[in-house]
Amino acid sequence: MITQRRSKRKVSGGRYKKDRKKKLSEIGRTPSLTRIGKTRVKKLRVRGGNLKFRLFSTDVANVFDPKTKKYSKTKILSVVENPANRHYTRRNIMTKGTIIETELGKARITSRPGQEGNINAVLIK
Repeated sequence: MITQRRSKRKVSGGRYKKDRKKKLSEIGRTPSLTRIGKTRVKKLRVRGGNLKFRLFSTDVANVFDPKTKKYSKTKILSVVENPANRHYTRRNIMTKGTIIETELGKARITSRPGQEGNINAVLIK
C-alpha cells in the first residue's frame, strides 16, 4: 500500500516507531489505469464528503483547439506517448500528460482521468 505520511525510515536508516495506524484518508487506492473503450465511470466518496469519478475506460475526449479557441468532443484513436510510464503506451493507458491520437490530430491530456472522470485535451502541432 502507498503510505501518504512521513517515511518509515530515518536518514540514518533506522526505523521510526509506529505511533498509530493509518486513517482512512491516508490509505492510498489502486490506480484506475484508464483505457480506450466504452465509457465506464465509478463514483467515489472521498474526504470531506466530496466526490471523485474514477474513469476506467472511454473513447471520447473534450479537445481544445488553440487556433479557433473552441472545444469539440472527439473520438480517441490511440495512445501515442505516455510520459508517466513507457509501458502505458503499448497498453493504451491514459494519464495526465499523455499524448493521444484523435480524429482532429494529436492532443495532450490536461485532466486527470482517474480523479475527474473525463478527458480534456489540447491540440498540439
